Amino acid sequence: MTLIKKNPKTLDSWKKLQSNFNNLSQKKLTDYFTEDPNRLDNLSIIWKSFYVDFSKNLLDKLTLKLLIQLAKESGLKEAISSYFEGEKINETEERAVLHTALRQTSPTPVVFEGKDIVTDISKVNDQMFAFAKKIISGDWKGYTGKPISHIINIGIGGSDLGPAMVTEALEFYKNHLAITFVSNVEGDHVEEIIKQIDPETTLFIVVSKSFTTQETLSNANAIRKWFLTHAPESAISQHFIAVSTSLEKVTAFGISEKNIFSMNDWVGGRFSLWSSVGLSICLSVGPDNFKKLLEGAGAMDDHFRSSNFKENIPVILALITVWYNNFWEAETEAIIPYSQYLRSFPAYLQQGIMESNGKGVDRNGKPVDYQTGNIIWGASGTNAQHAFFQLMHQGTKLIPADFIGFAKPLHEGNDHHDKLMSNFFAQTQALMQGKSAQKVTDELKSQGKSYAEIEKLLPFKVFEGNRPSNTIFIDQLTPFNMGALIALYEHRIFVQGVIWNIFSYDQWGVELGKQLANNILNDLDRENLAHHDPSTKALINHYKKIRT
Repeated sequence: MTLIKKNPKTLDSWKKLQSNFNNLSQKKLTDYFTEDPNRLDNLSIIWKSFYVDFSKNLLDKLTLKLLIQLAKESGLKEAISSYFEGEKINETEERAVLHTALRQTSPTPVVFEGKDIVTDISKVNDQMFAFAKKIISGDWKGYTGKPISHIINIGIGGSDLGPAMVTEALEFYKNHLAITFVSNVEGDHVEEIIKQIDPETTLFIVVSKSFTTQETLSNANAIRKWFLTHAPESAISQHFIAVSTSLEKVTAFGISEKNIFSMNDWVGGRFSLWSSVGLSICLSVGPDNFKKLLEGAGAMDDHFRSSNFKENIPVILALITVWYNNFWEAETEAIIPYSQYLRSFPAYLQQGIMESNGKGVDRNGKPVDYQTGNIIWGASGTNAQHAFFQLMHQGTKLIPADFIGFAKPLHEGNDHHDKLMSNFFAQTQALMQGKSAQKVTDELKSQGKSYAEIEKLLPFKVFEGNRPSNTIFIDQLTPFNMGALIALYEHRIFVQGVIWNIFSYDQWGVELGKQLANNILNDLDRENLAHHDPSTKALINHYKKIRT
């Protein structure tokens, strides 16, 4: 079956949610807690080592009931089945969306086009784990007989962001191998990377499904050219490997067929870190920790697939996003991890969420008449507090936020973690409660301020509060929990796309800029630019003038 194709605004639950919003729009968050002493118990979920508190949101029991009804009317239950069973829910590209099969917790067959893909997944994993063990142990030697000590991952988009984010997040678990990521098609970037590496001890992973991605191939060819100024061409087989589906193009590059790790069409780039694309993760933290990463994601898959919507973390958090995006007209959502290890997590989620749900056409091919994907941004706490929290606390925009924290630090023996967690708890409390005029007045009086001084300062020091947030509180940052956290957000993307009646897994919006860039690249050595608009033509000419 295909996904149900209903405009959500026509659903009964949507109309009731609009009425519910009208009734609640002036209500204060603190009043919800006063009226319902059991609010926290009703609006929190404990799953394994995750404690998810969504009680600090501008909604009541009826809101939650109607949001769950919206999910049901949108066909979410049926959509989840289609998702996990390998139906081609990415209709515009005629592809299944089966990254979940890469981390399933049981050996149950997953049949796609008449074939059990679990067997193929196991073969690639075995190949990847065996290769990683050779590199980590030093059994794999470079062309001069030295072991590999540095890994360079050459990719872009999902072939870069996911692996880079996870290797950074799991830095505590990494081994002796240095890991560097090359993505941007910028010569200066590549040259700076080349300065840091030794050709005798460096392994290059070229990650491109088609082996035609402009940025990746430009960087790979530049590094290959540099490498061959130090080593014979025969050494490429010891220092270059590929993650790709294009055997012919990879071998033409000079990479040995035995050093190619396959990919599948049913894994989208931004969900590919679980596959051979995650080889750099596997090399960085070792096969055992990579397996734990997969296990954590698989456990979250099971929770998402089997839990009632009311107790389903990805479903509830996705519905809350819909509530703010479509009824409160909040255009952005902040992701604030209180862990420096997760400093790149917001950027990773930007791609996952904005590339997936940034769609203006519904599954019927018609323009949508409601808001879809929201803008994702954020940074690690407490850095974020000193950067943009002023806007969140006292600005004019409603910015729902996810706060992600870990109860136990990875390094023991200092008192920093109590300070970090104190800030973590305080910020969501401050966003909700604010600071009243009376409290500000009392504070200023205690400081000896005069009545005139108080009157002057008062408007600037009042916080209205009533700013919503979710808290995702996890026992500790482990590979298992990291896998579960990533999968949680993946499933949120899916739920939102189902409700918004859009195709979350294509990315046609990325293609136009690529096409035009290729056209302009060919025009840089031509005189006739009349086919360009005046602004672009002037920019190209200005570039050509300075370049020469």
